[in-house]
Amino acid sequence: MNSLLDGLLCLREEKSRSISPENFTGEKGKGGMAEEGTGKNAARELGRGWKISPSVEIEPKGKLVLADISGSGMIRHIWLTCPHEDWRCLILRFYWDEEKEPSIEVPLGDFFCMGWCEPGLMQSLAVCVNPSGGMNCYWTMPFRKHARIELENLEERKSVIYYSIDYAETEVGEDVPYLHAQFIRDNPLEYGKNHCIVQSAEGKGQYVGTYLAWGVNSRRWWGEGEIKFFMDGDDEYPTICGTGTEDYIGGAWNFEYPKGEYCRFSTPYSGLHQIIRPDGLYESQQRFGMYRFHLTDPIRFDEKLHVEIQAVGWRSEGRYLPLQDDIASVGFWYQLEPHRPYSPLPGLTGLEVN
Repeated sequence: MNSLLDGLLCLREEKSRSISPENFTGEKGKGGMAEEGTGKNAARELGRGWKISPSVEIEPKGKLVLADISGSGMIRHIWLTCPHEDWRCLILRFYWDEEKEPSIEVPLGDFFCMGWCEPGLMQSLAVCVNPSGGMNCYWTMPFRKHARIELENLEERKSVIYYSIDYAETEVGEDVPYLHAQFIRDNPLEYGKNHCIVQSAEGKGQYVGTYLAWGVNSRRWWGEGEIKFFMDGDDEYPTICGTGTEDYIGGAWNFEYPKGEYCRFSTPYSGLHQIIRPDGLYESQQRFGMYRFHLTDPIRFDEKLHVEIQAVGWRSEGRYLPLQDDIASVGFWYQLEPHRPYSPLPGLTGLEVN
């Protein structure tokens, strides 16, 4: 039987649900029943069922529960939008099966590979960002007992969130791993040090993706650095070592095309989708966003994984130059629980786009 038909037949074992401001619990037959909400005034002549609650406001320094799901299931898709200037001050946290430490803790924009608080476009299999600021995530996120998604506002001003979380109520096997994601930023990177993407994930799992928000603090080319995957007892040297930053992203020769220009591209598995150029006045530095998703080539580990990338440019006489760039990253991987807790995120001043 063909795979498409197999997938359709599998739906017999699932119940489709969606959580949004129009149905906070995702219950069957409970959508569009709101009598209060951000759209109440616009719907004042139409009444209940006419887009009364399309969004939710999140208070200054407040927290908002986006989803609280009991039972076994899989999140299939998340769509979300909010003011782009809030993408770094809103923190997403995912908790699987009532764990105390989040398995995902990432600024909202960076989770959707938009780390610079500026609208852009991205077309990949795992993440799509569509006009204008419509952020979509297609990572499959299984859970066996419970799933909780929270959003924290670090700012002194309120924000507004539009979202839908599409999931299936279904059985999840004991050997199915959970999605994890970690955010780390070095601003600036210490001279001669590598930027850490994953701080020693412990357990059995597979690494599936990297997003890099790279702010260049020097002249000339910045991407000679190698990515390094240390796994299962690797010490000084890794098992997997790349040959250059643009090589890891799937490009070559400085992403230069046509001559003298960086080339923006976005493919199912990799891309340089953010190119923020100096404007000759206040925007003085080049900034980039790039991704590499290991969907068909996951990096598997049995006990431990640690991921780093170098920041390397050129100095005189053909010598490498360690750089001190502003680098933020998100590493995505699946693993069985429990997971090692992450280092605390920096405060608002450590997250904001300079």
